[in-house]
Amino acid sequence: MACTKSRARELLNRLKKIYLKPGPFVVWSNPLELVVGTVLSAQCTDERVNRVTKTLFKKYRTAEDYMNADPAELERDIYQTGFYRSKAKHLRAIGRMLLEKFDGDVPDDFASLLMLPGVGRKTAHIVMAKAFEEYTGVAVDTHVMRMAPRLGLTKHSEQEKIAKDLERLFPREDYLQVNEYLITHGRAVCVPRKPRCEACGLRDICPMLL
Repeated sequence: MACTKSRARELLNRLKKIYLKPGPFVVWSNPLELVVGTVLSAQCTDERVNRVTKTLFKKYRTAEDYMNADPAELERDIYQTGFYRSKAKHLRAIGRMLLEKFDGDVPDDFASLLMLPGVGRKTAHIVMAKAFEEYTGVAVDTHVMRMAPRLGLTKHSEQEKIAKDLERLFPREDYLQVNEYLITHGRAVCVPRKPRCEACGLRDICPMLL
């Protein structure tokens, strides 16, 4: 049976009560830092990214700083986030594109964000929501891809199909919260290999336990 909007709303409301504040997530103070932090978070925990960016954001403050960064030095600066060679390449290319196409500023529209190297739909949705308060879609990462089917919010396993189902079930203003609360629950309780169902506040409405 397909999930209803009322059941989806109940799930989100429950998660809001269980976790008074979702997170932790990437710490940022401007759109450029959010883009950089989100790119670095690929295959890396947000906690580790925040440890790295605490120093990184003091050293690289503008798009020009990233564009002109010495490749080997930038790689060392972000080494702890993993995949540091490709990430450093993306950050330098992002800096160049921001300067060449957007006057050094992070663009505030979804299509333009997708032009940035290393920025996919997930990252673009997050930047639009957090930096510009524009809710363009639900960001679907590995946690959301696992959680949405488990909670009966979708029958699909493909990222884009999951996103469409979630966007059908939730109002636009909830898109960011859907992402963040599913991630938070997926980290705390509904972990990948052995979910802690006995400690789950959703166990009475979770389709895995019914």
